[in-house]
Formats: sequence, structure tokens, C-alpha cells
Amino acid sequence: MAGSSGGSSGGKKKARIEIIPLIDVIFFLLATFVLFTLSLNTPQGLPVALPQSDTGEPRDIQGTATISITEAGTIGWDKEPVVLDEFLNRLKAFYLSNPEGRILINGDENAPFNQAIYAFDEARKAGFKKVFIETQVRSAGRSSN
Repeated sequence: MAGSSGGSSGGKKKARIEIIPLIDVIFFLLATFVLFTLSLNTPQGLPVALPQSDTGEPRDIQGTATISITEAGTIGWDKEPVVLDEFLNRLKAFYLSNPEGRILINGDENAPFNQAIYAFDEARKAGFKKVFIETQVRSAGRSSN
């Protein structure tokens, strides 16, 4: 009986479901989902090195305008560098279109502090009640200096 399957003679082979390829597919889908959700939390401002914080909270970008302060002290509005007059005009226009909106200030850790205070003050003068400072959560191994 060379070449026989060892089972019943002349019968059909029984189909089997292999579990190992299914586990591989599940892990692939899990990794894809994790990478996709991580990409959803992208910064909305100019690229800056955020200061570290132990008490940071996740941010919600719905109804939020991001003001960036670069290391050189320049101001940006939602990934676009702007001059002071344009900054004030956009701030007022955003308040008129969204009075309950939020302002998120993300400044470089080496940015002049007075620029961040200026942005904070102007947002409050425009009427915004929800003004936040964006930070990066400090890793557990690092201590504050």
C-alpha cells in the first residue's frame, strides 16, 4: 500500500483547522491596531521638544486650537508659523466661531517663558476659559532636577 494515507481506504481526507496560522493572523491584526491607534495621537502644533511632567493627562483635540512656542520664541498656530498680529486675529476668529473651544499651548522646553505667558494671557483676554499647557509625561526612571 505504497502512497496510502493510512486512513480508510478510498475515503476522502478529513479537513483540519490549523491553529498556529490563526494565532499569527490574530497577532498581526493586534499589532496593526496598536500602531494605528498610536498614530492617531499626533501633535497639532509646530515640532517642539515638550517639557517633562509627572501629572500629564491625555489630550482631546476636538474643538482645540494649538498654539506652539518654538525654541527661538516664534509663535505658531496649528502647525503654521504666524506673526503676532496674525496670531491675535486667529485667536479672536477662533473664539467667535467656537466660544467653548480650548486652547492648547505647546512650547519647546527651551522656549522663552514670557512667550508662553503672552500666549496664555492673550487667550484669556480673547475670552477662552479652557487654556492648557501641553507637556510630555516623564518616564518612571527619570527624576526631576
